[in-house]
Amino acid sequence: MSTLDDTYKTIMGPSQESLFKDRNSKFYGYAFPIQTEADIKKYLESLRKKHHTAGHHCYAWQLGTDKISHRANDDGEPNNSAGQPIYGQIQAFGLTNILIVSVRYFGGTKLGVGGLINAYRTSARMAIEASEVIEKTIDVVYQLNFGYDRMNKVMRIIKEKSITVLNQKLELECMLVISIRKKEAEAIHDIFMNLFKVSIKKV
Repeated sequence: MSTLDDTYKTIMGPSQESLFKDRNSKFYGYAFPIQTEADIKKYLESLRKKHHTAGHHCYAWQLGTDKISHRANDDGEPNNSAGQPIYGQIQAFGLTNILIVSVRYFGGTKLGVGGLINAYRTSARMAIEASEVIEKTIDVVYQLNFGYDRMNKVMRIIKEKSITVLNQKLELECMLVISIRKKEAEAIHDIFMNLFKVSIKKV
């Protein structure tokens, strides 16, 4: 990813439940936005409670923008017949920070590996289509430290450059935590670096 690639696609919130049927087997699809692996655990536990009689809770997830981690889980289905087709849809839609789960209730007729791949792929696609896909910027967070006498200069730059302030402590010694879009981060960093008696560091 180059410094100009400073956006990524994810989903706004949890999707509506979707349902795909094949020969009496039911596949309930869900998509969730995630920030950490703890989020994944929380959503999986909640679905296992909701669908405690289902045979399989197959899923795939992807996290990160620069450093990407992902996992696909077949949950007892034949190897690569469930998790990988679900993950393929995450890639096809170009999404990250997302978990997709497809919960299967067996309908009495075996679908075969080809049938399973198609069912889980379709279930994942329906879950994504039931979500609101959004584009977010990749941001860099810095901490500024400066004396109160530098306040006006610092705040003028913050205003001129429309910089987002995440946290602030404005006393004799001031501290600001700011968020800057990745492609603008280096230039903004240099502006503050060149300001007398202002220190800036990445958080």
